[in-house]
Amino acid sequence: MTCVMCSRSITTAVSRMPGVYSIYVNLVSQTADILYNPTVVQLDDIADRINKIGFKYLGVVDKNSINNDKIKQLHEKNLKEKLNRLVVGFIFSAILMFIMFADLGIGHNEKSIISLIICIIPLIYVSYPIFKSGYFSLKNKNLNMDVMYSLGIGIAFIASLLSTFHLLGNSNFMLYDTTLMLGSFLMLGKYLEDKAKSKTSDSIDSLMQLKATEATVEKKIDGKIIQQKVDINDVLKGNILVIKPGEKIPADGRIIEGRSYVDESLITGESIPILKDVDDEVVAGSINKDGSFKIYVTNTGEKTVLSQIITMVQEAQNSTPPIQHLADKVIGIFIPAILLIAFISFIIWYVIIGNGFMYSLSIFISVVVVACPCALGLAIPTALTVGVGLGAKHGILIKDGETIEVSDKITHILFDKTGTITVGQPVLSDVINYSNLSDDEIIKIARSLEIHSQHPIAEALFNNEDKNGFELYDVDDFENISGKGIVGKICDDEYYIGNKKLIESENITISDKLLTDLKAQELEMKTTIIMASKSSGVISLISVADVIKDNSKKAIDYLHSMGIKTTMVSGDNINTSQIIAQKVGIDEVKAELLPGEKLAYVKQLQDKGEVVAFIGDGINDAPSLSQANVGIAIGTGTDVAIDSGDIILINGDLLNAVAGLQISKKTISRVKLNLFWAFAYNIILVPIAAGILYPWHVVFMPEYGALAMALSSVSVITLSLLLKRYTPEVLRK
Repeated sequence: MTCVMCSRSITTAVSRMPGVYSIYVNLVSQTADILYNPTVVQLDDIADRINKIGFKYLGVVDKNSINNDKIKQLHEKNLKEKLNRLVVGFIFSAILMFIMFADLGIGHNEKSIISLIICIIPLIYVSYPIFKSGYFSLKNKNLNMDVMYSLGIGIAFIASLLSTFHLLGNSNFMLYDTTLMLGSFLMLGKYLEDKAKSKTSDSIDSLMQLKATEATVEKKIDGKIIQQKVDINDVLKGNILVIKPGEKIPADGRIIEGRSYVDESLITGESIPILKDVDDEVVAGSINKDGSFKIYVTNTGEKTVLSQIITMVQEAQNSTPPIQHLADKVIGIFIPAILLIAFISFIIWYVIIGNGFMYSLSIFISVVVVACPCALGLAIPTALTVGVGLGAKHGILIKDGETIEVSDKITHILFDKTGTITVGQPVLSDVINYSNLSDDEIIKIARSLEIHSQHPIAEALFNNEDKNGFELYDVDDFENISGKGIVGKICDDEYYIGNKKLIESENITISDKLLTDLKAQELEMKTTIIMASKSSGVISLISVADVIKDNSKKAIDYLHSMGIKTTMVSGDNINTSQIIAQKVGIDEVKAELLPGEKLAYVKQLQDKGEVVAFIGDGINDAPSLSQANVGIAIGTGTDVAIDSGDIILINGDLLNAVAGLQISKKTISRVKLNLFWAFAYNIILVPIAAGILYPWHVVFMPEYGALAMALSSVSVITLSLLLKRYTPEVLRK
């Protein structure tokens, strides 16, 4: 594909096939996402359709790197062919220029015939891909830039040919050197463009290279334990893998023996190796540093965290931000408009002003060649590809281009408390007993009920230890009451564990002493739950303590410096919430909210014209994450929250939320800069090519137009590539 009109051509052709539901063609990565029904249309049919309209189907991009290597080899072969063509073109162009300007002691007719003989084969070799693409474009009734280039090269060559055989009267046109040089410059532009475009997807290549191709599996055969190297595709969930020093971890798993420092930097953005011990989770693609350990495989293949990250980044890079639709509309009318300008320029210079045919023809060719929507077509996807890759490098997964565009406009951020501002791993702190039961019995009942819950408090009651090691009661009729607590029966007595709203809703009396104790615990930043039963009323007050994440305050200070307002929305009590908000500097607190109330608050702010981001990790946050203009999910949270988020923070650090917004702002600013230059090239050079500077003896030759065309695309891609050097301000040391 050479320009956005090519991607549009494939989109149009494939989308009209029965059974194809959707297609998105990425000009930068030269790939297409196609959703189709395999019972109606086969992949081979789609491949045939792509080949028939003049493009080459290379295969399916998969995660096992086999096809990807093949595609990479073909890409390198294509680049080499382009390099050969442009080298041949420039060598013979130089020879033709020498013949044209040197005094060889022969006449013009002889020079013309010698030039024709020398030009014909190199011209076919250099220009063949351009004419081929132009032919298929016309055949598919979809004008691309190669039609324009073919027109420019073809007219220059035919005029020279006719002049050589005196079919244009006494005119002595000899544009063979111009013709060949024009083709060579166009090929140079395509070569540089392809070379630069391939670098925009380095982030995906880096992630793909993290994948191990084989693993050491430990098996027990005939009573003997053996270690065997196997292909990565043969590793199964439940296998035991041996990870040696310096090796890539081939699958997600849990350490069952040994310990070592593990580098997860390319997955989480965390640059310092982390000590992993027995029972710690490790992810595929991490690098084992110096120790040796064994893991129990929990995920393989496409289900590993690394594979899901790669898929998410690829999908984001293939997405279309709203601003792209504006560029597409401009590109749609660009080529017909340029053709019209070229014809009008020719008529003005030849018919109205009465200039020579050759000069007027040069004007026509220059206008046709210099105008190119390629830069405009590349301005957005190249910046988007680099921006999404930059986020992935820091452990920030941005799901699509629209998120980047909207993130640039955020005015208000809402935070969940537990697991977002705090670590989210509270531990059991206090038991205040109001009953005849022992404290141990109270904890046993509470644990028996909470083991069925996914709330962080449930983990806290077990002090985040393995739940299987505790003796518990059987529980009947367990129910989770969202935003309030839990209910369940033990030995026919119904127990309630939750906040004050839950107890009040059951009409159980709450004493003044309990309220005093409750407030005292909350002022110590402890999250408290009340335990009561149908038969005994309030039994106890149980407190768990959590700690604020190290970077929470720094992240919120950065957001304020960016002019963004902040609010904590928590289901926890008002006292604890206010104290935590005060410590981290959050502007406003909304406490004791049910999930529906959090959602309503997001809508309320949106109705006021705020562009809202919501940061959370819990299952209760999923509705708010989806409703917010940008949902930022803590990657260490639940799968539901991650699925609902537009941005995923793999390591759960709030500084990365700020970094994600800063990357989005930088990417959008680069998009705008690219669009400026893409338009500026054409706005400035088209009038010059049309001869506006002729009174000052400035003439824009067609070959200069070809060079300018190449520079416009390459400069836009280079500006996008410079984005790779950007480090978000919040992550700078």
